[in-house]
Amino acid sequence: MTVKRRDSRSLASTFAGYFVLVFFALVFLYPFVIQVANSFKTEPDAAANALSPVPHPFSTGGYEKVFLNTDLPLWLGNSVLVTILVTAGRVLLCSMAGYALARIRFRGRKALFSAVIGVMAVPPVVLFVPKFLVLNQFGLYDSYTALVLPLIVDAAGVFIMKQFFESVPVSVEEAARIDGAGVWRTFWSVVLPMARPALITLTIISFQGSWNEFAHTLVAVQSPELFTLPRGIADLVSGSLGKGTQYPLKLGAAVLATIPVAVIFVVFQRYFVRGANEGAEKG
Repeated sequence: MTVKRRDSRSLASTFAGYFVLVFFALVFLYPFVIQVANSFKTEPDAAANALSPVPHPFSTGGYEKVFLNTDLPLWLGNSVLVTILVTAGRVLLCSMAGYALARIRFRGRKALFSAVIGVMAVPPVVLFVPKFLVLNQFGLYDSYTALVLPLIVDAAGVFIMKQFFESVPVSVEEAARIDGAGVWRTFWSVVLPMARPALITLTIISFQGSWNEFAHTLVAVQSPELFTLPRGIADLVSGSLGKGTQYPLKLGAAVLATIPVAVIFVVFQRYFVRGANEGAEKG
């Protein structure tokens, strides 16, 4: 009887746990379902039944307007360019900085790492005015350089890579040095390939952050031809195409902007989770 009661309690607790997980999963997914549903509605239906998950009638007019009446291809091209450059720069520079902080002994190393941690604690909004003044002073304002350069290194990325490199056995590097490899060769050919989970984690975070970056574009550019997807969508939301709610058009653009990030995360999810766990365990 005691064993049966324990089995019943275990089954009940498992069922309750899954029920809670499914409930919160639906709560978090519902806004996205509404977003997709409204993008396929007509404008009157979206305005009258905004919370309905079923379009009635089904319409692709919102997506047609996105491609025909907006500069979506231009925004998309700018976002792809900026995201590729920022992601590549962060992966390279953050991994180099992380390795230096983890393995190379130099004066002020601890103070420098403390500064990196301090930067992570600074709210981004505090840096808006200084960032604008610096870009304007160096003649970079309203250019592609202004969109890329301030984002190309990230304190969180340096922290992630440093934590991972500290988990790599020192004996591996010592063996490489015995074979005649220098610091750069050891980093590039031996240690960096071992950091694949952390690199993929950093790539996903950098891709998502730069693809969705909106606040930085407000202080970096003002020309419409330099708008990225978030800035362009914000322009649509502000009513640049005229009056009316235009929910299908706005939400259709938002869905298109969400797809690349969702695909990247789903494809590399297991690497992301593995890299995050390894960094957390080491920290």
